[in-house]
Amino acid sequence: MSVRRDDLQAMLQELIREGGNLWTADACGITRQGTQIPALTHRDAYVSVTDKHRILVIGGLSGDERDVTAVERVASVYAESEAMQAGIAMSFVLSGNPDGLEIDSSTDNGAGGDPTTGYPPVDNFFLDANNPESRYLWRWAIFMAPDAVLEVVSGEVTHWEASDPVGAIGRSLNADSIGPADSMLAALAVGQPSGLGTIPTFRITVSLNQIDTEVGRFLANIAELTAPTKSPARLKLDSRRDRSPLDVARLLADKYGHTLDPLVYTQGVAISGRLRVAELDGTQPSTASDVASLVEPFASNIESTLQDAGGQHLAGLVWCEEMASATGDPRYESLLLGAANLFLGRPLGDPPPVCDHDYRTEDMFFAGAVLGRAFKITGNAQYIDVLARFLLGGDVQQPDGLFWHADDVPFFWGRGNGFAAMGFAETLTYMDDGHRLRSALLSAHKSHLDALRGRQHRSGMLIQVLDDPGSYHEHTVTSMVGYAVARGLRLGWLDESYRGFVESLWNAASERVDDDGGLVDGCGGTGPQVDARAYLDRPATFGFDDRTGNLALWFAVEMER
Repeated sequence: MSVRRDDLQAMLQELIREGGNLWTADACGITRQGTQIPALTHRDAYVSVTDKHRILVIGGLSGDERDVTAVERVASVYAESEAMQAGIAMSFVLSGNPDGLEIDSSTDNGAGGDPTTGYPPVDNFFLDANNPESRYLWRWAIFMAPDAVLEVVSGEVTHWEASDPVGAIGRSLNADSIGPADSMLAALAVGQPSGLGTIPTFRITVSLNQIDTEVGRFLANIAELTAPTKSPARLKLDSRRDRSPLDVARLLADKYGHTLDPLVYTQGVAISGRLRVAELDGTQPSTASDVASLVEPFASNIESTLQDAGGQHLAGLVWCEEMASATGDPRYESLLLGAANLFLGRPLGDPPPVCDHDYRTEDMFFAGAVLGRAFKITGNAQYIDVLARFLLGGDVQQPDGLFWHADDVPFFWGRGNGFAAMGFAETLTYMDDGHRLRSALLSAHKSHLDALRGRQHRSGMLIQVLDDPGSYHEHTVTSMVGYAVARGLRLGWLDESYRGFVESLWNAASERVDDDGGLVDGCGGTGPQVDARAYLDRPATFGFDDRTGNLALWFAVEMER
């Protein structure tokens, strides 16, 4: 039977029907033509503790329909076998090169790329103009961290390859060494892919009428292992997840919050995070002294600090509240109130003067970070009223609960929704319980969180474009929403039904913080874009990143509190 790109979703749904509740439909990337890379994710693929061997099966990298048919058959064999299901959790990528199904030339993806080669991919996550499939597949597979990866290739002569051909399974299969060196399977099995560990890999070239026998032989070898043998990649994720929130907060505070040049929220939030960690550790005096030296140019020159400052700069003063409390220096409150006053002067409900005219979601956080604290310091209701009216103004929140980036930018950007969640959380933190707009804010906030929970990936991550399932797993929105939920649980405006949500967000975010404070895939700076593709193509930063680090630090502290 001929298999084309448009057949893949129907194939996916038919396999889900065959498997009952084994799998959920997933997507592990997006091609240059905007095609979702279809996947079946096993219900245990991301469960931290399981007695099953976890295997990821990949096919169709070549764009050859026969490879897709072969993988479909493997999935059907698994769906039909309760014995296999009892000890093995198999997830599937049906076609790693879906656009290639429309092209007759071998392995071409239609954009000048070849998803069978180019591993490990370096840089250009995830905006590669020619071969984005390799980047999406690489990161998705590594952070699923299965115990083994199996590639299925159609061919007349059965041939096994293994990353460890002299190991027990490799010997049993009479496997050769896997290659070529720049193939996905070869690259997964060496070094520290994406900062984790290796994953054992296998490839079978097989005819359709031999699949049942050969896959059964492979899985029998897996099942003979006395207990699931975790891949080094899985063990690394386990070790990261086992750290306490305070452990993660400490290592982030060691890397972030030590500069303030320029004055901007990405650095100011990290300074606040350092002070919060110091409070938990009982080291606030020494940390406050260090921060005082860092921020002295701003505290001693209030007028010049505030001159021509926009919302993103003023939100960089969130540390003023902690510094005023820690030191008693009145200049910090004066600086914060000077910033807050710049948000006043327009009719209630309109964007404040230092905000953009189009109700951008980032301004919800920038305003919340400053005006809520100003209300706490002064008790002046004007600050909280301006803030509440602004959050409820505009037409940015949609009927499904999610937020557009702005009222004229109809795209569900991940971090844009993170800004909205944090804006609500900051406002509700400082607003009196009896405020006349509190119930409306809570209703909007819960509607938003419920919509986000419904869009959460099974891994626990939220994604770059929330209504585009194949878009990359993005760290900042995961940390921002996690912070908002953790704050709401701690202060009581969210009930325990949100506990599982925040714990899954934390597990996912903490897995993507390495022991040097590096982070995985935080979206770079992003203003309003012209289409969803522009958001998908925003660069994802891997490693040290102020923007991602400061938000992860706040989230870690809030989880510890």
